[in-house]
Amino acid sequence: MQLIDSNHQQLSITTQCQLLQLNRSSYYAWLNRKDISDSDMEMMRLIDRIYTKFPYYGSRKIAKQLARQLEIPINRKRIQRLMRMMGIEAIYARPNTSKPHPNHKIYPYLLRNISAQQSNHIWGVDITYIPIHNSWLYLVAIIDWYSRYVLSWQLSDSLCVNFCVEALTRALNQSIPQFHNSDQGSQFTSNEYLSILQGHPQISVSMEGRGRAFDNIFTERLWRTVKHEEVYLHDYSSPAEARQSLDLGKYHVIVNTRHLHKIKSKFRGGRSWY
Repeated sequence: MQLIDSNHQQLSITTQCQLLQLNRSSYYAWLNRKDISDSDMEMMRLIDRIYTKFPYYGSRKIAKQLARQLEIPINRKRIQRLMRMMGIEAIYARPNTSKPHPNHKIYPYLLRNISAQQSNHIWGVDITYIPIHNSWLYLVAIIDWYSRYVLSWQLSDSLCVNFCVEALTRALNQSIPQFHNSDQGSQFTSNEYLSILQGHPQISVSMEGRGRAFDNIFTERLWRTVKHEEVYLHDYSSPAEARQSLDLGKYHVIVNTRHLHKIKSKFRGGRSWY
């Protein structure tokens, strides 16, 4: 975000965001982060806990749940605003759920009637919100759908494309999938991200469209486990603490070595456990 100069004489903020392949809303969310009240930060924490448990809840149900929990009236528009800031929405089928960048290429959905048959058959990618004291981070993960092995993940303080590119590069250093599946978010449709996939012609790029709301359920289960077993228990006080625990691999190792039921995997003995 420091790459954007709000006082640039020739380039507007919109143009700079386009050059960086960054959503302008993500920039403004980052810019105004310090202006968020303590009550909004606490509300975002509560929203995250409800959403993690019930990812199919929209702003209406989350507002009702919060009203019951806090025993005070909750403004739904406030919840909608905070959910947009957090980058989350309910998981359910409805028209036009993804709004990709207008200049980014969209690939067709290729996984209709296809299920993962072996490791490296299908990879999925997703992003989640990680609350920390007076702020938040975003966590991206790339997961093998067959083994449920988490090939890589990366933290960022914004929804820019760079941390997604780094996670993808790390994953491809381990193996190459037959299919790479994502939603139509601007991070995954960016030229920078897609150019890496295009550099591997054996990879078929698939993007979720209408009616594919539940395809990423494996990753949603991962987010639920990570948050309940790690994030909520530690209540990170700073980005550095969150990175030490999540991004630098301590909990990542636990994800891929602790297992409740076994599925054969090529990834260093990785097993599904969530």
